[in-house]
Amino acid sequence: MKRRTFLLGTASGFSVLALAACVSPAPVPTASPAPTTLTPSLVPQPLAVSRTNWSTDPFSRGSFSYAAVGATPEHRVALGQAVDARVFFAGEATAVDAPGTVQGARASGLLAAGRVQDVAAPGERITIVGAGIAGITAARQLVNAGYDVVVVEARDRIGGRIDTVSSDWPFPIERGPSFVHRTSDNFLDDELTTLGVSLLPFVRTPEVRTRAGAVVEVSTLGAEAVAGALDWAADQQQDVSVERALIDSGEAKLSSTPNADGLSDSDWLEYEIATKLKVETGATPSQQSAWYTTDMGSADDDQIVIGGYSTLLKSDADGLELLLSSVVNRVAHDDGGVSLRLGTGESLSADRVILTVPLGVLQTAAIEFSPALPFAHRGAIAALGMGVLDKVWLRFDEPFWDTEARLWTIVGEDADFPVWVNMMPLTGEPILMGVVAAENATRLSELDDDEFLSAALTALEPFLAVPDAAVSDE
Repeated sequence: MKRRTFLLGTASGFSVLALAACVSPAPVPTASPAPTTLTPSLVPQPLAVSRTNWSTDPFSRGSFSYAAVGATPEHRVALGQAVDARVFFAGEATAVDAPGTVQGARASGLLAAGRVQDVAAPGERITIVGAGIAGITAARQLVNAGYDVVVVEARDRIGGRIDTVSSDWPFPIERGPSFVHRTSDNFLDDELTTLGVSLLPFVRTPEVRTRAGAVVEVSTLGAEAVAGALDWAADQQQDVSVERALIDSGEAKLSSTPNADGLSDSDWLEYEIATKLKVETGATPSQQSAWYTTDMGSADDDQIVIGGYSTLLKSDADGLELLLSSVVNRVAHDDGGVSLRLGTGESLSADRVILTVPLGVLQTAAIEFSPALPFAHRGAIAALGMGVLDKVWLRFDEPFWDTEARLWTIVGEDADFPVWVNMMPLTGEPILMGVVAAENATRLSELDDDEFLSAALTALEPFLAVPDAAVSDE
């Protein structure tokens, strides 16, 4: 059996948008922040802007987990194991199946709740740290089973990395996950529909443009080079990075001679890296394992959420005992139970605890454990990677573009925002959603809002509609 899985294709790689809710990738050299003097963009100013900055968020420290070099699915299994039947773990980083997704996080919450039920006596006090999808799901199952449950959440809202915003927008926008993947394999889309949430089919076939704005056909050269490199890596004695695999296998040796469109074969490899590998993991090819990566399945059964992902949590959270704006900074346990210390200095006692905090928070050692976590847990936390992917939502007075394509991508340069979703054909509203990932997202996280917006508008210039006056009659 191959020691890795990989979804080959020319799609834009939206599996990472399944869950934009855990530490940042290993440090890599990054360019200095953009100068404060902004260059005016040809793209008009939007009426409303919403950006995310997950890497600097103290309660997430990244967007979702990925398979770093040397990490294996067994690390996820180890992280999900209970400690002395007192301390349990859940969250997308513990999910072997569909990590980094809402589905994976939710399944982990159900699994952790089941493990608690296997050892807990009826009526025990269970504390759950984190009110994201994993925590709320576990809490609902345990409450329904008759346990005394309290959910402790550091934010002033539930949802974690599921973050739906309605104000200033004609429809709810998703700052976290926007898609439901593998709808043929799960019922999440049906549950959302039952709750009155609108979903629409989303085929990941992009319109590709050069920096000059020319529409070009997607070349498979980049995807084939990556697939070839991963096949080569699967036969090696030890895991290497995707970057190393591309170089050592010879797959990176593509021509840099431009064609009539100004594009070279190597440009298509960069395109595959920018629009797929980085967006899939939130990490650079030098950080990603060549043995293991996420396979999101068919691209034909994705749906985009229009009516509010957070509705799913609100339904399950109804009636739960919630303690919001409460940061847990220490977890101690012994044979008698569990004690949690809050940032306010207060303490909570429980029989057992389920921790659903993001991997990024665990990696920063924001929570002290007494006794220290077992070596297997610490090893898993250190081995797994935490990717960074941020979004920007832009609402315009009217569209400045003339394409009906729902998915836009850019080839020919390492654009900060290489992937855009056009909401106009989906909702009738002139709204765009752009994504920035990996080292580009880390670099842009240091910019203020004006500089960040300037970078986004510059990236959109290839999609400006050509004025009629500029079209020659000759």
